[in-house]
Amino acid sequence: MPVKTLSNFLDDNKVKYVTIRHSIAYTTQQIAESAHIPGNEMAKTVMVKLDGRLAMAVLRGTDKVDLDLLRGTADAKKAELATEVQFQGMFPSIELGAMPPFGNLYDMAVYVDEALARDERIAFNAGTHSELIQLDYADFERLVQPSVANFSLG
Repeated sequence: MPVKTLSNFLDDNKVKYVTIRHSIAYTTQQIAESAHIPGNEMAKTVMVKLDGRLAMAVLRGTDKVDLDLLRGTADAKKAELATEVQFQGMFPSIELGAMPPFGNLYDMAVYVDEALARDERIAFNAGTHSELIQLDYADFERLVQPSVANFSLG
């Protein structure tokens, strides 16, 4: 889902957003700095496996996933980070590590950390390492309908 596909999805759902181009960056902090966005407004997508099924854990760029808390939130017996090999085929038109947090478009559960859900606006990778999309969190929540819970280490 390169930025054009994601933009079309957002347009079809009448969402107001901003596309931000920035120099190529790979870490959330580098991206935030390059795009002049506070790191806590950057949403990062962490691919996880919950009882063997791929899911997205979405949290502030400055936080880390607590797998034990996420396991409890998901009512799963096992929670682990997914390896790139396990998910790279799921997103054929997206640069590895630049997945936007729209797991609903891939029949994948999405979990959002409470701290991120309190933000008015969020920004996230738009499928490349040089483009972001920024939008109101309320619009993201309406489209994705994630499970919201506390599962981060701030």
